[in-house]
Amino acid sequence: MNKRTTVQEAVSHVKDGDVLMIGGFLQGGCPETLVKALVETQVKDLTIVSNDTGTVELNTIKLQQQGRVKKVYATYIGANPETGRMVIEKPASVELNPQGTLAERIRAAGAGIAAFLTPVGVKTIVERGRDTVMHNGREYLFEEALHGDVAFVRATIVDEHGNCFMRGTTKNFNAIMPAACKYVVVEAEKIVPAGELDPELVTVPGIFIDAIVEAEG
Repeated sequence: MNKRTTVQEAVSHVKDGDVLMIGGFLQGGCPETLVKALVETQVKDLTIVSNDTGTVELNTIKLQQQGRVKKVYATYIGANPETGRMVIEKPASVELNPQGTLAERIRAAGAGIAAFLTPVGVKTIVERGRDTVMHNGREYLFEEALHGDVAFVRATIVDEHGNCFMRGTTKNFNAIMPAACKYVVVEAEKIVPAGELDPELVTVPGIFIDAIVEAEG
C-alpha cells in the first residue's frame, strides 16, 4: 500500500483539541514541512508534546503566537520564548518533565503500559502535583503514559509502505512517538519504492505510519 499523500491532506487529520506530538530535538529532525502547513490551517486548542517546542526559527512558535496551543508537555523550553511566556502567564499550561521521563511516558503509551515508577524528580519541583509510591523502601514518582492523537515525525529515508530509516540523532523523539499516537505522518527526506530499504535499517516499521509526505528542500 502506497502511503504517500499531500501535506495538506496529512495535516487535515489534526482537529481542534487534539494532542499533537512533534518529533525533533531543537532543529534536529524537526518535521518542519508539516508544522509549517499546520500553521496555515485554523486548527486550535492544541496540546503539544515536544522535547523543547523548537526554536524561534521553527514553526511551532507561530502556532503558540497565534494562541492555538492550550498546553505543552516538554523537557526544555529555553530556545522558545513563547513557551516561557506561557509558563509565566499560566503555569498550568506548561508541564515540564525530565527528558528521560517524557521519553518513557511516550514509549510506555506505545507499549501499552498505563504508568510506571521513577525515582527521577523525587523531592524536587518535579514532584509537585504528582503521586509518590514507596517500593522496597525507596520513594518513586508515579508517572502516567502519554498518548497522542496525531504525530508529526521526520525520517531520513522512507519506503512507500511507511518503513522508516532515521539516521543518527534524527531518531531522538521521532522513533518513539509513532507507536503512541492514533494517526502518524512521517516527513521524509527521501522516499523510495517498497523493498528498496534494507530491513536491517528500519527504525520505525511501516505498520505505525499512516501517511508519508516529502520534506521541502
